[in-house]
Amino acid sequence: MVNEADGQVYEKHAEELIRFATGLVGPSDAPDVVSGAVLNCLSARAWPTLSNPRAYLFRAVLNEARHHHRSTGRRRIREERAAQPGTVDPPEVRPEVLEAVSRLSVRQRAVTVLTYWADLDPASIARLLDISEGSVRRHLARARAHLRETLHDDF
Repeated sequence: MVNEADGQVYEKHAEELIRFATGLVGPSDAPDVVSGAVLNCLSARAWPTLSNPRAYLFRAVLNEARHHHRSTGRRRIREERAAQPGTVDPPEVRPEVLEAVSRLSVRQRAVTVLTYWADLDPASIARLLDISEGSVRRHLARARAHLRETLHDDF
């Protein structure tokens, strides 16, 4: 439970903690890192008995920044892996087709993959992507036009 003394400790050190976190994770993520660190400190069993709460807070911000970097790195790797063309590389698909599909917009690529590889109808794709059926049909038509133009030279 947070008491008035805890709030005063935070107010006393918040500005320098945010400056420190800004140097570690950048200005957009610093307040979130500090908030997470402070919440962790205030819920720690050792918090009420600390002789130097400032040092404990700085260490907690450092640990939270490390956690933030690890999480961001893992998320970036997952997103890059998912965005790579051909991550699901069916053997019957020719490389030039995968290359052409990879050049579509993300939404067009999603609709194309769900239509041709997952064999879903526009209504199912619309529900899955939370867009209208008209949007599915529009993205699919644009993707087909782009693929026809791109692959026409290869055939």
